[in-house]
Amino acid sequence: MDQKNENDVGRLYLCATPIGNLGDITFRVLETLRQADLIAAEDTRHTIHLLNHFDIHTPMTSYHEYNKVDKARYLVGLLKEGKQIALVTDAGTPGISDPGEELVRQCCEAGIAVTSLPGPAACVTALTMSGLATRRFCFEAFLPPDKKERRWILEELKRETRTIIIYEAPHHLISMLQELADVLGMDRRLALCRELTKRYEEADRATIGETLERLAREEPRGEYVLVIEGRRIGDIRREEQSSWEELSLEEHMALYLDRGMDRKEAMKQVAKDRGVSKRDVYRELL
Repeated sequence: MDQKNENDVGRLYLCATPIGNLGDITFRVLETLRQADLIAAEDTRHTIHLLNHFDIHTPMTSYHEYNKVDKARYLVGLLKEGKQIALVTDAGTPGISDPGEELVRQCCEAGIAVTSLPGPAACVTALTMSGLATRRFCFEAFLPPDKKERRWILEELKRETRTIIIYEAPHHLISMLQELADVLGMDRRLALCRELTKRYEEADRATIGETLERLAREEPRGEYVLVIEGRRIGDIRREEQSSWEELSLEEHMALYLDRGMDRKEAMKQVAKDRGVSKRDVYRELL
């Protein structure tokens, strides 16, 4: 932990904690948890087991989804007084799909330094062992419970070419996979990951359809990370080409003009789509 003078403002430390295997905690996180003035924990009853295991006796306070705004203001006040605060979530990296995002936002607005101590994150752990493309990915965490909002997000993901990462609880897993099958198709590949870093760690690689068949025989257990193959760019291009062939030249131009392209750029893209010169497009439009 950084040294400070008496008049210094404190610093917020985002401390990544194990997602299963306690051996994954870093020396730097342990040192910070010991030296901090206060630990803000998503669930103090959960975090006390971690602290007891490593013989850490720093005071704790609860910071969770239901008090995140008001409690963040309180913690910012302590930081302004010079307190050093370590933030931990139940498992993984604070700020990733948890209330820590709000505290970080308020600290940044107040000019308080925030340091992130890297460590475990279920989304990255699952991605790297999925066997799917890792260069480009999008993280959706838990999808919203509202049906219309969920459907809107899923429809948006239908054309997503990056690898997709979603979290899901066991009692919602099958219905989630059925929704994915409706939107993405039964043949879309995915890695269904559970018990990450633990003894019975599993990454089941199959299609959505095959996974649903398996889960019809096996009850889902544990928290899941779904790593889903993105849409192949070639498939999108073939689809678009098929739709272009059904459009008149004027309709094809309108397609790009409606997307905000100027006339020159739209003409250039139409020519590229149709495999003709821009001059030919210009002449035909005239």
